[in-house]
Amino acid sequence: MTRGTSKDGWRPWLGRAMVLSLLAALAPAFAADNTAEREQLAALVRQIDLLDRLAEHAAVLSPSERARYHFDHARLREDIGRIRAGLRDYLTPQRAQPRDPVVLTGDYRRVHSDAEPVP
Repeated sequence: MTRGTSKDGWRPWLGRAMVLSLLAALAPAFAADNTAEREQLAALVRQIDLLDRLAEHAAVLSPSERARYHFDHARLREDIGRIRAGLRDYLTPQRAQPRDPVVLTGDYRRVHSDAEPVP
């Protein structure tokens, strides 16, 4: 018997139909997962905005006395800005290709020498 004329010729189509119906049933779940992820990331952006405001406030209130080590608020705020930009780029992509990520500094301790003026 040939494939097209057998009684069981419908079986491959049944398998494909089952896979397609399973994918159709799972599509809303994938969309819901994406929606939940987007909501979580949007909440994270709002928290990062708050963190940036707190870092700005801490920079204003930082002691101006001479000390050997100072917290580098400017570097922290730059990294916060990079993280925020990365999240916003993901949430609202403006181009098809992802851009190269910028490496975070991560070191926020600044050594003060005697010759360097305190900001």
